[in-house]
Amino acid sequence: HAASAPSRRARLPMTGVDDGTLVQQGLAGDPAAFDELVERHRRQVYQVCYRFVNNHEDASDLAQDAFLRAYRALHTFKGNSAFSTWLYRVAVNVSLNRVSEKRAATEPIDEREHQDVRGESPDRGVLRREQAASVRAAIARLPKKQRATMILRMYHELPHEQIAAILGSSVGAVKANFFHALANLKKLLQEKAR
Repeated sequence: HAASAPSRRARLPMTGVDDGTLVQQGLAGDPAAFDELVERHRRQVYQVCYRFVNNHEDASDLAQDAFLRAYRALHTFKGNSAFSTWLYRVAVNVSLNRVSEKRAATEPIDEREHQDVRGESPDRGVLRREQAASVRAAIARLPKKQRATMILRMYHELPHEQIAAILGSSVGAVKANFFHALANLKKLLQEKAR
């Protein structure tokens, strides 16, 4: 597709160009401008997607899908929020749609052969990874809005205001979702511990 096609024109340095200008250049037909947006936000979009599916291949597919959808919908970006916020919304929606189609697979706990024994005892490392896998599995069981809020707040450390913009809700709703997500997460983890 056009977003990944190399530009035949001489590529201008875009390091000092803001995202809004790149969006305008992309809309004007400059594929290099959208390529620059992809390059700037690729890692963050992948990380958001990864937190929903806990799998590299699925996260890569979701990130690619998110950028494809963003490219197709670029004309809908109005600039009322930062481009990154709009792009997060696209990535979260793509991820939530995929997760609701099929339950997220959790990572196998058999990662023992890859453990780093320099800083901790092998038993502690295994326990830490098992706990992290339990938390990821519990997050995957949360309702959609709570799951998205938890992932964006805990793993990406976004402020409530930005999460509200991404999810298209109020700051109060985000705070309530986060509170309920924490309570549900605690309940799910306690159920697993029994």
